[in-house]
Amino acid sequence: MGVLEQLQLSVKEALADAALAAELVADKSELPAIVLEVPKDKAHGDLATNLAMQLTKIAKKNPRQIAEAIIGKLEAGRASIESAEIAGPGFINFRLNKSYLYPVIGEALTQDGKYGHIDAGQGKRIQVEFVSANPTGSLHLGHARGAAVGDALCNVLAAAGYEVTREYYINDAGNQVNNLAKSLEARYRQALGQAAEMPEDGYYGEDIVGFAKELAEEKGERLLSLSDEERFAFFRNYGLDKELAKIKRDLGRFGVQFDEWYSETSLYESGKVIEVLDALRAKGHVYEQDGAVWLASMTFGDDKDRVLVKNDGSYTYLTPDAAYHMDKYKRGYDQLINIWGADHHGYIPRMKAAMAAMGNDPDKLTVLIAQMVSLFQNGEKVKMSKRTGKAITMEDLMDEVGVDAIRYFFTMRSMDSHLDFDMDLAVSKSNENPVFYVQYAHARICSIFRQAEEQGVAVQTWQEVDLTRLSSEHEFDLLRKIGELPETIAEAAKIYAPHAIIRYVYELASQFHSYYKAERVITEDAEQSQARLQLLAAIRITIANALKLVGVSAPDKM
Repeated sequence: MGVLEQLQLSVKEALADAALAAELVADKSELPAIVLEVPKDKAHGDLATNLAMQLTKIAKKNPRQIAEAIIGKLEAGRASIESAEIAGPGFINFRLNKSYLYPVIGEALTQDGKYGHIDAGQGKRIQVEFVSANPTGSLHLGHARGAAVGDALCNVLAAAGYEVTREYYINDAGNQVNNLAKSLEARYRQALGQAAEMPEDGYYGEDIVGFAKELAEEKGERLLSLSDEERFAFFRNYGLDKELAKIKRDLGRFGVQFDEWYSETSLYESGKVIEVLDALRAKGHVYEQDGAVWLASMTFGDDKDRVLVKNDGSYTYLTPDAAYHMDKYKRGYDQLINIWGADHHGYIPRMKAAMAAMGNDPDKLTVLIAQMVSLFQNGEKVKMSKRTGKAITMEDLMDEVGVDAIRYFFTMRSMDSHLDFDMDLAVSKSNENPVFYVQYAHARICSIFRQAEEQGVAVQTWQEVDLTRLSSEHEFDLLRKIGELPETIAEAAKIYAPHAIIRYVYELASQFHSYYKAERVITEDAEQSQARLQLLAAIRITIANALKLVGVSAPDKM
């Protein structure tokens, strides 16, 4: 049991012993949770609670009286309590014996790569669908941000004890794929020296030209002898395979792997699209008007009813998407999370309405919006790649600044806020560059251990070391911060906020850099040196584990 849990238990027992009012015993369901927080001002102690103020109505006493009663029943020395005092209108501030901080070193060094992982999720199954870009061209910056925050969120959820499935929805049906096939055929004919017009809304990317040239060299004119239907099917499948392979290649380089690649086409082939329409009809939630089939989505909170089948018999985007999400619900996940681009915000109410109409709990589906990214270089906004003269792709950015910088910067802010990405800052080797600053903390610790080895200092195990030799405020602050990682992971998972991990690791790195400037680690005092080396070993593990959650490396040298 950690010190927080021990202190919460002690306060709970003191509350029971104080017998403040019959209501406290009679209706425990009304008792608020005992929340302990670190005060912003260190002068107010190590932890504080506003429990006394929350109990005012139940106990029918003023909060300072309640606080006095609780403090009067606290067992001295229990849960490392050194003292407890009342502040302001009724806060209880606790000062703890610093000995409670030392075990965190053993926890970090024993758990190593798993330090910080907890079981808050208790194995609940969560599916996260993200990126899901149309397989018709290169991944752009919006996809890159979705990939960065989506993968980081999955890592955080897994570290918090959830069973996570990463899924990519392949939009491989509809006009965009038809245009891909037609574009590829036109480029293929051009590569053979024939005159061929690109289709309206065709794809003009260099990748299509490259794929067509490969085909012309490999197949010659043989594809022209196929029937129109066979040739279209060939170009469609070939184009999809090539584009998907490129997407998988770029995501792999970016450090993102998916558990499931779910094909939209499979929804039609399996009859799931018809199935969802039939089910909505059976429930009485669709109607026909002006030759179209409508979902009565206003009944379920949408701002207007939505068309499912247009008057020409074709489906709107909502219909296969509803079938896809219906399938997600059937797979038995405890929670579904979608990460969509900024232009999909208005699509959320209709999808939730469709799920509610099917009898599913719409609250089980959470949609997070990843806002757009703007690139800046030399103080100016950048839109085009210098290499190609085209819009900058995820691949271009990886070539320009590297994966670590992109993943750190793209996850650094809440995903629902617009992000300005300074390319010059991202590649700079200075403390102003936050990813360099954090990575350098890890590398600096590794360097100290190399120095110890060069000086003939044999690093002991943490069990052999007198950790009480860590006695400065700097050291206590670092121990506290190391101990916050499990709670930080739990909170980041709870509110789907992977940027909280970056804020945490930056603060830890900042505390370490300050400590390094203030104190020598290897001194003439051998016992103190050993204790400080153990502290640094725990910091190194904590930084590496936090960076791994957001997909950033922890280098040994820089």
